[in-house]
Amino acid sequence: MSPIPHPIALLRFNTCGSVDDGKSTLIGRLLYDSKSIMEDQLEAFERSADITGGGQINLANLTDGLRAEREQGITIDVAYRYFATPRRKFIVADTPGHVQYTRNMVTGVSTANLSIVLVDARLGVIEQSRRHTYIASLLRIPHLVIAINKMDLVGWSEARFLEIRDEFETFLPLLDIKDVKFIPISALNGDNVVEPSHHTPWYVGPTLLGHLETIHIASDWNLNGLRFPVQWVNRPNDPTNADLHDFRGLSGQIAGGILRTGQKIMILPSGVKTTIKQIWTLNGPIDEAFCPQSVTVQLSDDIDVSRGDMIVGLDALPGMASDLQAKVCWMNSRPLQKERKYFLKHSTQTVQAIITSLESRTNIRTFDSEPNPDELVMNDIGDVRIQTAKPLIFDGYTSNRLTGSFILIEQGTNATVAAGMLQPPIETVKPEYNDFAI
Repeated sequence: MSPIPHPIALLRFNTCGSVDDGKSTLIGRLLYDSKSIMEDQLEAFERSADITGGGQINLANLTDGLRAEREQGITIDVAYRYFATPRRKFIVADTPGHVQYTRNMVTGVSTANLSIVLVDARLGVIEQSRRHTYIASLLRIPHLVIAINKMDLVGWSEARFLEIRDEFETFLPLLDIKDVKFIPISALNGDNVVEPSHHTPWYVGPTLLGHLETIHIASDWNLNGLRFPVQWVNRPNDPTNADLHDFRGLSGQIAGGILRTGQKIMILPSGVKTTIKQIWTLNGPIDEAFCPQSVTVQLSDDIDVSRGDMIVGLDALPGMASDLQAKVCWMNSRPLQKERKYFLKHSTQTVQAIITSLESRTNIRTFDSEPNPDELVMNDIGDVRIQTAKPLIFDGYTSNRLTGSFILIEQGTNATVAAGMLQPPIETVKPEYNDFAI
């Protein structure tokens, strides 16, 4: 049976920037101009107080759904919206611009293929512009769009556009972002958002939607080194179905590499080796599956495998350690201090962990590292060392975003207090694990 196509038709992206840069208005414009708003929803907005001067719909209210957001005119929580064009499907996260809600921005960016940083053409590059660009780089977002908004308020000045672009390019080399696109737009009026603008004859690039529709994302996923964290042991035990009566499958999302029937694999942490007997999806069996598909696999041998174990290939092995180095974004009002215990959720397992040291804090204004801070407060980003109750099987976040990320959970309240990115392992799984053959 032929493999399921790699899911390149879906693009996840987010918008970020400072307060009032036009993030929600831009998404509203994309939804409105792409005809992705249902008629009854549109009529409800027209009947409500969402009409601004001139009889125009307040596009920002298409995403700002909380009452507090509408009253204050700011985005507080992450709002997800879905829309599609004939060329591609999209999931967009409208993330807050206020510094107080930077933690929410980290949440919205974490699964994105592309990040749009909006800049008010009147204000130029400000601290939040630098902060959000840095976070996009830190979270390894493969593609970045700098959308210079409100160009109509600066007379569509090419000189102003180039000035802002040049200022970004003074610090972009300090960040690890390879694909950056600058686009002049007016989200309110729709210029260069879906249709090209006659106000910018000096700009010869694509519209924002045109860029989103055509950007190449097939190579964004890590297809080197199989990683399959086991989420669920699937035992239907259906006595009426001969195929399911003794069925035992391992379900989860492929976090890296390619999975094939007949492939030799190893179960970690046990180190036992076997082969893939069959790969199942909702639509039936397939011969091959890719990251990030969710599948169920059957093994050729009856092996003790449970949730939290990881199926890997025999090459490009991951690291396995309980002494971890990581970069964290602190999200809680109570500061992070060393020697405090937390739950650490990594992939499909949760373990107890303790922060053994705070090694540095990042100065967002300069991107410099400040060594040995006493604590990390809300929205701080810093480097820490973590000791876990049992070893994690992981990759560095720079090579695999799915097996290199984690969250910290406060014991007692179950509140998520930090998002973390693991540094590359000092050594991979030791060779003696390959000797555990059945």
